[in-house]
Amino acid sequence: MPTQGPAKQPTAELDARYSSALTSRPGAADVAATEWAEAQRQLEAAEIFWVSTVRPDGRLHVTPVIAVWHDGVLYFSTGPGEQKARNLAQDAHCALTTGGNSLTEGLDLVVEGKAVPVADPAVLEEVIAAHEAKYGSHITSPQGTFHGLGDTFRKGDAVVFAVAPVTAYGFGRDNGVYTHTRWVF
Repeated sequence: MPTQGPAKQPTAELDARYSSALTSRPGAADVAATEWAEAQRQLEAAEIFWVSTVRPDGRLHVTPVIAVWHDGVLYFSTGPGEQKARNLAQDAHCALTTGGNSLTEGLDLVVEGKAVPVADPAVLEEVIAAHEAKYGSHITSPQGTFHGLGDTFRKGDAVVFAVAPVTAYGFGRDNGVYTHTRWVF
């Protein structure tokens, strides 16, 4: 199972070609790579992610999921027969994306890595606790959208995947000043 851990810090690179660093916009001269700590805050807070996998015939499959950032790893789940689970069984490479839909504000994130099934009961309990803390009544309330998710994980009725970042990208927008940061782990 991948473990990144909070001590592992990636290198950050600003790609000036896709940032405002090469333009004459106000504030562009001061553009810098986004700090990894800010990206982690966004990963912790984001409620919806989009997971991209590859079908055996090479076609892409993209679908929304809920996910938690815990100890330097993104965790998400799916049913064992769902398309994304079947795709990941053939090719574990995937990307999880999250962000906003504003042209002028926000930070979009892409985390690339391999999705590894989690089987360790102690790790599953940590992931369940992280889901409950993040999504609250959506998981803990009998009326919640994902009520019983923890029991589903425990019984193995869902596959929980861990994705430790190999590379991540941040696309920042601050009132017309744009940044493109690449983090390598």
